[in-house]
Amino acid sequence: MQPASQSAWAVGLMTGTVLDGNIDIAAIRTDGQGVAAFGPWRLSPYRPEVRELLARAVAAARDWRFEGPEPALFAEAEQALTLAQAEAVAAFLATEGIAREEVAAIGFHGQTVLHRAPAPGRRGDTRQLGDGALMARHLGIDVVYDFRSDDVRAGGQGAPLAASYHAALLAGLGGGPETAVLNLGGVGNLSAFDAQGRILAFDTGPGNAPLNDWIGRHGRGEMDRDGAFALAGRVDEARLARLLDHPYLAAPYPKSLDRHDFTAAMADGLCFEDGAATLTAFTAGTVGRGLDLLPVRPRRLIVCGGGRRNPAIMAALAARSGAEAVPAEAVGWRGDAIEAECFAFLAMRRLAGLPISFPLTTGVPAPMSGGRIARAR
Repeated sequence: MQPASQSAWAVGLMTGTVLDGNIDIAAIRTDGQGVAAFGPWRLSPYRPEVRELLARAVAAARDWRFEGPEPALFAEAEQALTLAQAEAVAAFLATEGIAREEVAAIGFHGQTVLHRAPAPGRRGDTRQLGDGALMARHLGIDVVYDFRSDDVRAGGQGAPLAASYHAALLAGLGGGPETAVLNLGGVGNLSAFDAQGRILAFDTGPGNAPLNDWIGRHGRGEMDRDGAFALAGRVDEARLARLLDHPYLAAPYPKSLDRHDFTAAMADGLCFEDGAATLTAFTAGTVGRGLDLLPVRPRRLIVCGGGRRNPAIMAALAARSGAEAVPAEAVGWRGDAIEAECFAFLAMRRLAGLPISFPLTTGVPAPMSGGRIARAR
């Protein structure tokens, strides 16, 4: 860790593709290269009407598919999301006793409604809802937002972007190629070092999204809480083997996914519990396939994101990934805060002109910065 005098407070905001109804908020003191101090964090729920509006925007995005004008609903959803997150930040700072003048920047990821990886002869596309200028005016704090578009325009995948923050965290542990970071949100993504100390990253496959959708489709809630449904079922091993033959899993990195590239339909025809078990095993199996692609196969996975709270997923990782899986808290990290911390970190990197995308993480031709800056004044 570097001296705090070289750093400033930044606040990061994240809302994931699982649409769990929460705004993740975290403050760290950083210069964009290391973390001098971990500040407060919290999960701040959206009002139900905002959450419902975002769900409709995601559904509209799936119909749009980057063809023709954007859905008119996007503008309404973007304003509602931005104001909801700005109000959440104002309440967070007031509660924690952090003056707005102390905050150098807000890293505002926004809500991903659609992401399409590049393909031969076609660049990728990505769309995150979030009006950084509106937030900056509302709070009187500089905002960094739209982190992915520059990467995509340069020919990159636009994801994952967490690699530089994961690298900083791993460096704090003295970790090398034997340890990797696995984030399990709607999509799973992996960050790891190679033998030369370069950071590598890519999306491994689905995280919690297909399982959550399977649970919701059957009217049994929003997620497999405590892994109870999967643990009560039996994995369809033949189906799992076929699913693990998907060409994406063997494709070289860099590579990225949209939340809906792998869906709950993979379990169609199975009973409810067996479907939950099979989707859980598939998430773990895709991580194992991802580890096989790395030049040095890690022996340990530090798991962050909501998936680490599911005992069935953690058990499946232990059984099917070929690596020890430990929750972020086991190494002193804050598993629920890491994604928000990441965007605080990336905001400070952007202000310092440091890269957030790399050839071995998103596939850009050379290391590059990214994100738009909305000044408060």
